Amino acid sequence: MPEGDTLFRAAAGLRPHLVGRPVTGARARRPGPQIERVVGSTVTAVESQGKNLLIRFSNGLELRTHLRMNGSWHRYRPGERWRRAEARARVVLEVPGAVAVCFDAPVAELFETRAEGLHPSLSKLGPDLLDPAFGEDHVAEALRRVRDPGRAAMSISEALLDQRALAGIGNIWRNETLFAERVDPFVTVANLDDATLERLVRRAHELLRASAAMPPGRGPMRIYGRAGRPCPRCGTLVRSGPTSGELPRTTYWCPRCQQSEEEKR
Repeated sequence: MPEGDTLFRAAAGLRPHLVGRPVTGARARRPGPQIERVVGSTVTAVESQGKNLLIRFSNGLELRTHLRMNGSWHRYRPGERWRRAEARARVVLEVPGAVAVCFDAPVAELFETRAEGLHPSLSKLGPDLLDPAFGEDHVAEALRRVRDPGRAAMSISEALLDQRALAGIGNIWRNETLFAERVDPFVTVANLDDATLERLVRRAHELLRASAAMPPGRGPMRIYGRAGRPCPRCGTLVRSGPTSGELPRTTYWCPRCQQSEEEKR
């Protein structure tokens, strides 16, 4: 599933070709959004919010796509051959000089921008780790959400993936964050002190921001996908296993560098 850094780059890539330009054509695969309603309006913004890509229009409408595992946004010149089959296009937007195509996204919806604060998904997102204005207030809010009593029994791996706690981090960067801070991925939130949680939030922000600034691709990964290979820090063989909870993902960790407090004793 694309993480926040991927969506941040996708928005940055589309923005200069869409913002400020009138929509001359729009279509969507059915069933899907009535995207033809934006024809004649002007694109006013292209932004990422967590793992969502949002395109806003001057007529008060907004397009939200969530790419999940297989979706992607492409940008073409008018008449340029697409790199994927037309049947896979979920949404197509045409503006002077450019065609933006969203392929294979399972989520594509059009709604009024004024209703964004009531949106069932967007309104529940935690602080966006790639918000350009990310600062101390965002850190404090992320800590408050991670510390919610409903997350106390979660492993820290599971809690970091919860977009309602902090938005944008996915499986790659929560593994990298936990490794960088030498935190046992299976320790519960209740058994971590505030200082450690704060370090994790700040490190996740730092890693995502660094990766988002490195097109194409993402920043270097030290632990993700290294099961059975030596830890780059201590040489111990990296292990892997499933993360429990609503969002099952593969966890990678070094059993020496990321020992729990009990194991250290």
